[in-house]
Amino acid sequence: MHSAAPPIVLTFGLSDPTGGFGLQADLLTLASMGCHGVSVLTGYTVRDSANCDEVTGLDPDVVATQARMLLEDMPIAAFKVGAATRAEVVSAIAEVVSDYDDIPLILAPDFTVDDEHVLAADELRESIADLLAPQTTVLVADHATLVALAQPDGDAEQPSLDAAIAHLLSQGTEYILSTQTGSHRLVNTLFGEDGQLRQDMWDRPAHRMMGMTDTLGAAVAALLANGQEPAEASREAQEYLYQAVRHAFRPGMGAYLPDRFFWARDDGSDSPRRQPNADAPRHKQTRQ
Repeated sequence: MHSAAPPIVLTFGLSDPTGGFGLQADLLTLASMGCHGVSVLTGYTVRDSANCDEVTGLDPDVVATQARMLLEDMPIAAFKVGAATRAEVVSAIAEVVSDYDDIPLILAPDFTVDDEHVLAADELRESIADLLAPQTTVLVADHATLVALAQPDGDAEQPSLDAAIAHLLSQGTEYILSTQTGSHRLVNTLFGEDGQLRQDMWDRPAHRMMGMTDTLGAAVAALLANGQEPAEASREAQEYLYQAVRHAFRPGMGAYLPDRFFWARDDGSDSPRRQPNADAPRHKQTRQ
């Protein structure tokens, strides 16, 4: 007797040998959230938990071929797109996912692998803004990335955050989960066509973390694949990320990593879906 298959999520991104971000982080998160993750490699990094020495992108045709073989074989319940290295790769991804416009797409672009490797060329930003963002169900990004996507050529006057969010929503993005790191708080705000829908805040981790954006984006993808609506998926994904960060560990000499399987440890802690911790993300406000 065969069990029913879990929801399948297809994630596009870079390979990170540390498991801190990229495809490896996505697959851990998706498995932890009850999904089967399948992956399409956009490139690879040579790095450890402290530094990145090399970023190499793959040929766009190779990226597209990986995705189409999977899509012809398996029923995909959600897409998640992370870091890409070239505009041509973004174009290839956008062409593939456009054939499946009924499948939710979570976009969590990453323009920096770390402080020394910047993936923010104008052509890359422009291709994401023009080709992927309009197809996106939930865009997960910090303030700087949102402004960059609303000003892809880098020449025009920099828009305000509110103007950037309004522009991206007007171009077709359904929801934006804006992340902000303050001095001691993380503030995440969900926007839709009716404006701000919810805002959650929680204490900033005391140490350097890898992979928070990818973990949040993959968690949203998993919850949408399981049938949740974007606002509820946004809330529950943040609870998951909070717990993963609260149980973070340091595997090497560099950054800490979220423990995506915190609930599997025999330490008496509760899954956020069963009993949120008292100091878990606090919901600030909701507008209907």
